[in-house]
Amino acid sequence: MTEQKLFGTDGIRGTVGQKPMTAEFALRLGVAVAQTFEGDAEPVRALVGMDTRESGSMFAHAIAAGITSCGADILWLGVMPTPGVAYLTRELGGTVGIVISASHNPYTDNGIKLFDRLGQKLSDGVEARIEGLLDTNEAEPEASRIGRSARYRHEDGEYLQFLLSHAPYLDGLKVGIDCANGAASDIAPHIFRRIGAKLIVINHNPDGRNINVECGSGHPQAIRDCIIRDGLEVGVAFDGDADRVQLVDCRGRLVTGDHMLAINAVSRGESSVVATQMTNLGTERYLTEQGISLYRTRVGDRHVFEALRERELLLGGEQSGHLLFLDLASTGDGLLTALQTLAAVRKSDATLEDWIDAIPVFPQTLINVKVPPDQKAALAICDEVTAAVHKAKEALGTDGRIDLRPSGTEPLIRIMVEGDDVDAVGDVAHRVAEAVEEAAKIV
Repeated sequence: MTEQKLFGTDGIRGTVGQKPMTAEFALRLGVAVAQTFEGDAEPVRALVGMDTRESGSMFAHAIAAGITSCGADILWLGVMPTPGVAYLTRELGGTVGIVISASHNPYTDNGIKLFDRLGQKLSDGVEARIEGLLDTNEAEPEASRIGRSARYRHEDGEYLQFLLSHAPYLDGLKVGIDCANGAASDIAPHIFRRIGAKLIVINHNPDGRNINVECGSGHPQAIRDCIIRDGLEVGVAFDGDADRVQLVDCRGRLVTGDHMLAINAVSRGESSVVATQMTNLGTERYLTEQGISLYRTRVGDRHVFEALRERELLLGGEQSGHLLFLDLASTGDGLLTALQTLAAVRKSDATLEDWIDAIPVFPQTLINVKVPPDQKAALAICDEVTAAVHKAKEALGTDGRIDLRPSGTEPLIRIMVEGDDVDAVGDVAHRVAEAVEEAAKIV
């Protein structure tokens, strides 16, 4: 067995050239993936896509080499949004979907995400089986048992047609799109033009290193500037692999995943939705007023997915703009989320601005404290940090919340504090961050 769990909340991720993100590891992972699934289907067929990072081809070819060495076949998808890979894995009868992407991280990072034949993230049990094989497998290809590879015909457009089938006609709406120089750079402009938008597109010329650099959903100021400068009606900002999205209204206000969750819940007539500990109290109270229950779970779309399945619900999401429509798709899809939200607004008697006016937002502060990767879990529960969090809760009272957690994808402790007093929220957050920093020196 490996020394520590490799799979985080969103696959395996790390700095390129450092363990585990090396080409040699990707080769071994390919072998482990093929061996894991070969008993479930014959023959194994893996669909492989990636975002626009310069290291993507290296990892894609390495993992494909491992898979084909075991007699499994590969279908190359090329640059493709993560949800597109999940969708095509299910629709084209794949055994496993593989995405080479580190989502919203910088180009110096990369990652590997895996989906099962239903286009869903792997269960903990399957991930454990793969990890268990990593240190024991060896690629020993036989001349008569080498897998084949083929390229996907993008002109067939199954994923494109799926998105268009759930899109509104925008009838000349003035839209700005920030593609984050990532996987949405080709498909997003094409879709929005097809549905009648008057379009301005920014950050859609990837060079392998500019993905997520001061752009996309993680840096919404770029699309805000575009909205104000060009007098547009709405902005749409994707992250690097297009599984999440943030909108901006015509006044330059950020439309978060919380807002989009509320808009879609009301439009669809949902009785209950699932959100995370990060979801704003204002959203919860707004939904309660609309007769909609909100259930909270841990941060991470896989936890939202599990809670939706457990409660037999269809709609859930995260503040980051990662929403799940389980009646439409098996995983979060930034393109689908944007289209569904715009459709909901156009179906209503209100503008996007009216919706944002109606959904309250409590002051919220987010602080990320950088810590050694192997200390994240211990720091989050050590006595000094636990005591600081307890004091913070006492200071906030019943009209505030604090959530402290180790990041599932980066070497960070994430601290979220919200309440009805912006100054108190900021003060509490910084005191807890200082406690984490001090604890990191002695753990």
